Amino acid sequence: MVELIIDLWKGAVPLRQAFWWYAVAYGLVVNLMTSLVFLALLVNDASPISLIVAFLSPVPFNLFVVVAVWRSADHYRGPKKWADLARVGTVIWLVILTAA
Repeated sequence: MVELIIDLWKGAVPLRQAFWWYAVAYGLVVNLMTSLVFLALLVNDASPISLIVAFLSPVPFNLFVVVAVWRSADHYRGPKKWADLARVGTVIWLVILTAA
């Protein structure tokens, strides 16, 4: 697991895998789960600090994935447009998931 994290951070994971699996699929799961926790805390009148922590908890993962995709795009050997689209798409996905 540590090796995978290091490979993602270095951009050593293929762009397709970094984008579709880690940014889109796992990002959706992480953000959905933390949103459910946030909503559960909100409904149960949790403290404001708990709400803030729950709301911001997926941000480190999301930022990590943006860096991973960005660096994987640097190593991509295919058409440059796909690397650029992956970068832009990941940033847009980060904004959407953070705002939701």
